[in-house]
Amino acid sequence: MQEQAIQDIHAAETLEALQAVKTRYVGKSGLVTKELGTLGKLPPEERKARGAEINVVRAAIQAALDEKEAALKRAALDARLQSEAVDVTLPGLPLPAGGLHPISRVYDDLIGIFTRMGYEVAEGPEVEEEHYNFEALNIPWYHPARELQDTFWLEDGRLLRTHTSNMQIRYMLEHEPPLKMVSRGKVYRFEATDATHEAMFHQLEGLVVGEGISMADLKGTIAEMARGLYGASAKVRFQPSYYPFVEPGADFAVYWDNPRGESKWLELGGCGMVHPNVFKAVDDLREAAGKERVYEGKTGFAFGLGPERIAMLKYGIPDIRYFYANDPRVIGQFRGELG
Repeated sequence: MQEQAIQDIHAAETLEALQAVKTRYVGKSGLVTKELGTLGKLPPEERKARGAEINVVRAAIQAALDEKEAALKRAALDARLQSEAVDVTLPGLPLPAGGLHPISRVYDDLIGIFTRMGYEVAEGPEVEEEHYNFEALNIPWYHPARELQDTFWLEDGRLLRTHTSNMQIRYMLEHEPPLKMVSRGKVYRFEATDATHEAMFHQLEGLVVGEGISMADLKGTIAEMARGLYGASAKVRFQPSYYPFVEPGADFAVYWDNPRGESKWLELGGCGMVHPNVFKAVDDLREAAGKERVYEGKTGFAFGLGPERIAMLKYGIPDIRYFYANDPRVIGQFRGELG
């Protein structure tokens, strides 16, 4: 029986066939099991010897079964690995290429333009102290402009900055004139969210301080920026406006052809000559920090603009703030226009 069982085991080519052989010989009703069942009928002096013989046969059959089962499983695994093998020399699947967000593109363009004009790039905190965000910029607690810039306050009295103008104060506190700087980043205002308004948006702020700085210098700077963004034929205009931290103040706009085929002026930002109260506030901070008062009597200009609006003009996007809501129509149009 042992020899026949070993032959049957070797002949099994699948795990299912091997299981059938196992059942036939060592299962509950198998041949070896039946032989063990006959031991009770033998005389005591024969029972022990016969039991030992049957156990030897059972152990040999079980060993052969285990060896064959391991071999079949190993062969099945090898076959599966072979069938699922990946040819790493084949070309990969083409994946859609990513790209920079349009606001990042505009920031890169603006920073490139201003660094070529000699401006230094400065970074500042988004969580700001009230004094840097308002008081030092000539916006005291009772000023109506506070109502227009209601924002998010922290329990410790700080707030999420409402504009990048806070960097005017921080930069002048650490640097002496003459200076030229730009600062970019996120700003926050408590606004009802709709297609054209968000609680978070972006700004870029510029500041120039020195001797004899005039409105003509400001106009030349804005015109150069517009030409850098939209080409040599770009046209810019200024119109009077009010901002607490500049005097006089103005809004500036660029003439453009919108996606509907209309040519019109579109406002990009605000600007003006730095208010004397701002210089005084900076000198007060410098004096409190043990530094020299160097800004009173100086002249300078400041400007601020929104990259969202510039991207809208540059890439023909109806309103880039739709991107924050992941509007598939606008995203699809942007991809189509930029490739």
